Amino acid sequence: MAKIIIFNNDTNRMETYYRDESQPMPYNTNGTLRVGEFRGSSRSPTLWSTKRAMQSWNAQRYIWGRPIPLGFAFKRPWEGGHGSQSQHYAGVAFDVGQRLSPEDRNALRNSAISSGIWSYVEPAALTPTWVHFDKRFGKPACGTAGYPQIKQGSVSTYVLIAQDDLNTLGYGTGGLDGIFGVRTKDAVAAYQRSRGLATDGIVGCNTWRSLQENVVGTGRTSTTVD
Repeated sequence: MAKIIIFNNDTNRMETYYRDESQPMPYNTNGTLRVGEFRGSSRSPTLWSTKRAMQSWNAQRYIWGRPIPLGFAFKRPWEGGHGSQSQHYAGVAFDVGQRLSPEDRNALRNSAISSGIWSYVEPAALTPTWVHFDKRFGKPACGTAGYPQIKQGSVSTYVLIAQDDLNTLGYGTGGLDGIFGVRTKDAVAAYQRSRGLATDGIVGCNTWRSLQENVVGTGRTSTTVD
């Protein structure tokens, strides 16, 4: 049984579900994306994504008209396996088509591009043996790529990433809920002071880089929260 936290982009609220591995993900239609498929190799008891990412999968699956073999979707930062500010950690990215022929893979990539559904589709030159598409959101804090700035009052799966990082590093946020409250702000400020960063309690470009560099792929710690 997995705990699944979904950011509802339409209501700006976090929703919590409990599903078996064989059940569809929340907001998935026709059982085309099951919890176990979304989880992939992640060992986390808690998963997260967004309503719009699930709706984008539904639309892409409808357009494609047949199963989309999913290789990788969700990972928590401390599990690693992806780049330092990967959208997989936000639960909004899908790496698919690894078992397709090159011709079908290119057709799926072109379908994803032409659909206009996704925020980003990776060029074939970067992912020649799979297709990456994601439903990232928010203006990147570091120029043209990466996670958006978050601060007190923010609600999103990006807040879940920051909370996961902070808890794993020993800066308690009081839980893992995707809501940037006072305790999360205090944890950010304490982390910033310890690293010589501007102590404003805001997770912007430099704080994101520092958090992710110190957490990605390091493994679960005694202070990690689920």
